[in-house]
This record gives sequence, structure tokens and C-alpha cells, in this order.
Amino acid sequence: MIILKDVTKVYKNGSEALKNISLAIPKGQFAFVIGPSGSGKSTLVKMIMREELPTHGEVFVNGYDMFGIRRHQIPAFRRSIGVVFQDFKLLPNKTAYENVEFALQITGINRRDIKKLVPHLLKIVGLSQCTNAYPDELSGGEQQRVALARAIANGPDLLIADEPTGNLDPKTSIGIIELLGKINKMGTTVLVATHDSSIVNRMRKRVIVLDEGRLVDDQMRGHYI
Repeated sequence: MIILKDVTKVYKNGSEALKNISLAIPKGQFAFVIGPSGSGKSTLVKMIMREELPTHGEVFVNGYDMFGIRRHQIPAFRRSIGVVFQDFKLLPNKTAYENVEFALQITGINRRDIKKLVPHLLKIVGLSQCTNAYPDELSGGEQQRVALARAIANGPDLLIADEPTGNLDPKTSIGIIELLGKINKMGTTVLVATHDSSIVNRMRKRVIVLDEGRLVDDQMRGHYI
């Protein structure tokens, strides 16, 4: 699913964001990437999304070589990944239903299927009662749930959550992480980048630790892997 081989990333200003990282995240796994600010989490996420390419090394995601991928393959690669961010990125002039609907429309799904899929997706994230609510009428946790429904609308193989609880209170954060666990149990590989140790400690999942661009720890359920 995700393979990094001896990956180093050096930015133009000379900053070395990742230093000789090698790891593999198999299909269906739930993994956290943690570390302090400047540890390389964001660069790692961008590399998996192909927003950045390594200076040295190889990156493979969902069977695609990030260096060798052809231009015409990139749309299909993007559709194989769902992404949620800290700031939700909802369209403010569209309801919860319309935000999810829009994600399906741009992939060319027919209207009849969309009418079936949107309520189903909102039900998965626990928002059946908020179909007609606009983002400013929803709490932060509810907005993040809409963002999650939108992210899984195309049935992605991989869901990346970049600081998904950064703007949420602790109780709401737990709900979002538990929802990510539910999505993982449905067969989607889930990668969560976070600095929130409380949610990591609550979930018995794989934890990949970065510090100053280096992979310094990698554990599963309390045992080294």
C-alpha cells in the first residue's frame, strides 16, 4: 500500500526534512505518524500524496511509483486517496449533503447513484440529521465528519488524516478518531499524522515516530515491529 525506501528530502533552502526513511504500511492497516513540530510529518504526508517528491529514495503508494507515474495516471491515483485536514475545507455556501454530493459529481457519478450514496455516507459518519445544515450551523466535530464523508465518497483505498483533531476539543477528538477506526474496519487503510499523544495512547494501533526527519520508533500494540 505505502512503501518508502531510503527516502531523503532536502528543500531548496538546504533544510533536510526527511533523512533516510524506510517503512511499509500494508493494505488495511491503521497507523499514526507522530512527532514534534519540524519532525517531518507534513513532508511525509505530502510525499505520500505526491505533492512533494524525494530528493533521494523511492516512494510507492497504491501500486504507483511516485517518480514513474505518468501524467494521465495521476487523476486515478488521486481518486485512490481520501484526505482530511485540520481546517475541514468545506464549501461554506453548500449544505452537508451538497458538500458530499459535490465530491461525487466531479468524478462523474450519475445523479441516481449520488442520491443513494450521499445519505449512506452521512449515515456512516453519524450525520443523517444534519443533511441540510450549512458549515456555519455545524460544530467543529460535525464539520470534520462532513469532511470525512466527502473524503470516503469515492471509496478510496487509502485515507490520510493530517492533524484531523487539531481544531477540536478532547471529547470531540476521540469521536473523530473512533470514526476513523470504523472506516478502517470497513477496509480502508488509514494514516493519521498528529501531535496529539492522548488520542494515540487511546488507540492500540501502529505508531510511527519521527524526530528531526528521522524514523526513531515504530511500534504496534506496545511491541516493536
